[in-house]
Amino acid sequence: MSIVYSKKDRIWKLDTPHSSYLMAAVDEEGFLGHVYYGNKVDDLGIDYLTRAYAHPFVPSENARERCSFMDLFPAEYPGFGLGDYRTPAFCVRTASGSRGCGLFYRSHKIYAGKPGIPGMPATFAGEDEADTLEILCEDPENRLEVTLYYTAFRNMDVITRSVSFRNKGNEMITLEKVMSLSVDLEDPGYETIGLFGSWARERHICRNPLGMGSYRIGSFRGESSHQEHPFLALCTKGADSDHGQVYGFHFLYSGNFVAEAHRSQFESVRVTMGISPEGFSWGLMPGETFSLPEAAMVYSSEGIGGMSRTFHRLYRKHLIRSPYRDTPRPVLINNWEATYFDFNTEKLIDIAREAAASGIEMLVMDDGWFGARSYDDKALGDWIANEEKLPGGLPVLSERIHELGLKFGIWMEPEMISPDSDLYRAHPDWAIAIPGRTPAMSRCQYVLDITRREVLEYVYGCVRNVLSSTRIEYLKWDMNRQLTDVFSLGLTAEHQGEFYHRYVLAVYELQERLVTDFPDLLLENCSGGGARFDPGMLYYSPQIWCSDDTDAIERLSIQEGTAMVYPLSCMGAHVSDCPNHAVGRNTPFQTRGHVALAGTFGYELDITRIPQEDRRRIPDQIALYHSFGDLIRRGDYYRVANYSENGLYDCWAVIAEDKSEALVTYVQVLGQPNYKARLLILKGLDPDGIYEISATSEEDHFEPVMVRSGGRKEPEALRLSGRTLMNAGILADRMWGDFRSKLYHLKRVEL
Repeated sequence: MSIVYSKKDRIWKLDTPHSSYLMAAVDEEGFLGHVYYGNKVDDLGIDYLTRAYAHPFVPSENARERCSFMDLFPAEYPGFGLGDYRTPAFCVRTASGSRGCGLFYRSHKIYAGKPGIPGMPATFAGEDEADTLEILCEDPENRLEVTLYYTAFRNMDVITRSVSFRNKGNEMITLEKVMSLSVDLEDPGYETIGLFGSWARERHICRNPLGMGSYRIGSFRGESSHQEHPFLALCTKGADSDHGQVYGFHFLYSGNFVAEAHRSQFESVRVTMGISPEGFSWGLMPGETFSLPEAAMVYSSEGIGGMSRTFHRLYRKHLIRSPYRDTPRPVLINNWEATYFDFNTEKLIDIAREAAASGIEMLVMDDGWFGARSYDDKALGDWIANEEKLPGGLPVLSERIHELGLKFGIWMEPEMISPDSDLYRAHPDWAIAIPGRTPAMSRCQYVLDITRREVLEYVYGCVRNVLSSTRIEYLKWDMNRQLTDVFSLGLTAEHQGEFYHRYVLAVYELQERLVTDFPDLLLENCSGGGARFDPGMLYYSPQIWCSDDTDAIERLSIQEGTAMVYPLSCMGAHVSDCPNHAVGRNTPFQTRGHVALAGTFGYELDITRIPQEDRRRIPDQIALYHSFGDLIRRGDYYRVANYSENGLYDCWAVIAEDKSEALVTYVQVLGQPNYKARLLILKGLDPDGIYEISATSEEDHFEPVMVRSGGRKEPEALRLSGRTLMNAGILADRMWGDFRSKLYHLKRVEL
């Protein structure tokens, strides 16, 4: 059991392989305080770290200075208005209007395994993989029970957190702020790491020193957003990919969120993470329970890379449920950047025929196949095939695609409605809008109010009917705008603050029903690119479209930031045409393929029109994907160099879990005149193993890296120990031109 409790001292200790997390209930009232989180410790009796008994104003000894105690005590789940002036974890409003709230320990239980969360995504673990602690606390004045859930994983340095509230009184209690996580840490001079961006440049890494006051990130766009990501890390000064202490916090939720690090007057740091309180309230009726989404905490003493690999393993093994998690996914070609809305059956068949001849395995038909959809200003909601474009509808097209030996996929945007649509003309009240106010459009569309049961059933009926109508193996579920004008005709005035969260719950219900009814479907989530790229959606789909920007050089920063917390196997990545549609850049076809290989791999182009030289490379690229797909899907990810820092080149490696092989990707972003070859110091290898090294040629074929012959007739393939490769490194030869790339394959050999 990885969780122990000392009844004598009322101390809990949660252990993972390399970290410990301790709490204690102190004083007669049962204040629940945080004791320690960090490198693994042996002892339980370190509750002195709360300073509760060292402080001159312990409530049971000197109640006249209770505020001084509250303002210093590291509360495990702090309330509001009772003397703790730091960021609260929860705030409530009672029927009388009072807002003061605070918790006291009452009981607990410890058991093997991990519970789920009703109606929401959560990591899962068996009884031999994790242990769970439930701590029941009470706010006796408000008659509110709060249960704190902690799960410690036995095989990785992860502790997950969630919370539930239960109203034991006779009147409604309004929850106004409810965080899934709160933890107080001593501050050695932390730096913050976050992921920021916008459409087409999502999840760029941003790192700053943590000063006094609050560092706050969040979204109240109705989704986790392009702009700010539900992730926050604290690291010690100078921490890098391999060294230093890092605390990573990630929110498993797809809607509004906030993450905050508050450095107090006493130079301690309180980290909170949860549903954004902006526009949020929840009316908790007598006897009702409200469950919060899950947050995951990772501690690493091996730098940012150690944190990343732990998150990767957690999500690969304990979050993704799809049968595609552990199996090769088909190499697809999507027609969006090839045709946009200008296509018909024959154009798609032309693309499919050439794709099949090149070894591509699936055609995905994107936007424009339904209703009167000739541009993005109409027909969302009218999910019936346009037979002027597609004679015979989806069944005929699907049959012809399958006759060519390809699988067939389709795009839908089920949550949206166009004002110029049959659905809107029939049900204008189904669109989210504030009565009497002109609603704001984005991309010439509104959002359906799926918090209303009749609307949700219509939406799911449309999706089910399309997927049941013919043979469809893949669905791309898109969401191309954020929420505005938030109001629901299905909620009373006192419950309107519940809308944002109810919307996310409705999305989760739709997707849970989808994967239940169509268990073999390959589902890819998307939101105008990566606006809803979060762990919540990963629970339903094994992959998410990473960004609408498919330019290989832009993708270096996007994919580096994404891979800080997500496994490569979930990042939708395609080879697209040049000049790139987002930035107009021309990059070599080989480089585009190498960058897309660090993801799900596919194509986003008109294969019938690209240069013959590029078309000729496609079979070799697909062969690379099939050769290394399993390694990329399951291997451990290491950063060797960061283009986001040096501005000249990028390099990453994927190492098999048993250290038997590695794939190193090197991208020379900018060529330099009269400069030496780059030195690549590799990581993660077996130090005692001997590796034979080969590299891709310009034709994407691998050739052994040769050593100088030294007068011998035949040069020898380069074989070096893992220890040498991780200390002395290898040289990446200079390549002529910008945006060039090379792969290095390392295979452990027996001598």
